[in-house]
Amino acid sequence: MPKAKIVLGVFAVAALVAGCGERKEFRVLFDGHYFRTKAKVVDKKKTLADFTVRVDDVSASLDGAREAGRHAGTRYCIENYGTSRIDWKVGPDTEPRQLRIVDNTLTFAGTCQRP
Repeated sequence: MPKAKIVLGVFAVAALVAGCGERKEFRVLFDGHYFRTKAKVVDKKKTLADFTVRVDDVSASLDGAREAGRHAGTRYCIENYGTSRIDWKVGPDTEPRQLRIVDNTLTFAGTCQRP
């Protein structure tokens, strides 16, 4: 019986450790950095098509942050509209001088296009 308890304990600990690391498996590196992103709808009552993307820690790499924002916007549109087509108002291809960067956070705004 003690052997069974030890094996069960080892599996329980392994499951907990695997659960903790699962989220990091899906993170994507951009220009050698991980960026925390958040895409959200602008006004749920109007349409889900209009959204913003926030990218934290832009000072780590502006190019990486821009690509992380593109990725987050694309993922948002695919999940909500089934398309990766985006009309960016301020996006990854916007001139650097015109980007919205406040408190080390980059913000994009876009609209998902119908397929």
